[in-house]
Amino acid sequence: MTTRLPTTTDVTRLEIDGAPATADALRARALDTFGHFTAMQVRDGRVRGLGLHLARLDAATRELFDQGLDGERVRDLVRHALAGDGGDGTAGVIADASVRVYVHAPEGTPSLMVTVRPPTELPAAMADRAQALKSVAYVRPVAHIKHLGGFAQAYHGRAARRAGYDEALLTGPDGEISEGAITNVAFFDGHEVVWPDAPHLAGITMQLLEAGLADAGLPWRRGPVRLRNLPGYRAAFVANSWGVSPVRRVDDLELALDEKLMATVAGVYEEVPRDLI
Repeated sequence: MTTRLPTTTDVTRLEIDGAPATADALRARALDTFGHFTAMQVRDGRVRGLGLHLARLDAATRELFDQGLDGERVRDLVRHALAGDGGDGTAGVIADASVRVYVHAPEGTPSLMVTVRPPTELPAAMADRAQALKSVAYVRPVAHIKHLGGFAQAYHGRAARRAGYDEALLTGPDGEISEGAITNVAFFDGHEVVWPDAPHLAGITMQLLEAGLADAGLPWRRGPVRLRNLPGYRAAFVANSWGVSPVRRVDDLELALDEKLMATVAGVYEEVPRDLI
């Protein structure tokens, strides 16, 4: 599967604290890489796992800036950006979008930048979503935070795509798998789903799946997963804000597309109700 990653030219709207971004405000953020963000897919003004997104933003703001972040403030600013009444020259409510909320504190107080891009849609057929992963020796620093220091992820992801893969698979010492460059990854041994327990970001889609897989008859656990052990797994999948996709290959190891597994995993995800922003 080849899905074009978002770029700055895709941005439809960009607001900082509810106002159109000025050159000075953007300059301050361009020179300040200390911050964090969350990425969500909005459909009809709603988001799956909105409470988890708000909790992520609040927890990271407390850790990085020693202050909490009011979830209602976040919701108001996202609604404002989607409504298109910020005086940026665009008009009309955007109901479906890819939205990111970035948090900086250039003057000591948390400041929020909201970007709105066109929505990302995965192919309908699982076979068309299947991804090839290239393993790389890299583990994100402070992996539990969705922080702005993403150069290495982008570098390894780009190198993987140039080599004919879809995504980079991040690994640590002894080939221990942690996560994808922009995804969580899980492996299926025929009985249960195993999420790697090496340092990683607990993605929103991953958390939503964990809340529902067992009830769907698919047990899961977290544990060490190493590259050399992958032949013992029957299938694998990746998950991020776009949804879930099967893994067809890791390096030179071909993996089967387990239709039953993916139907269950996708079903759990699709059944999660969307929350009104």
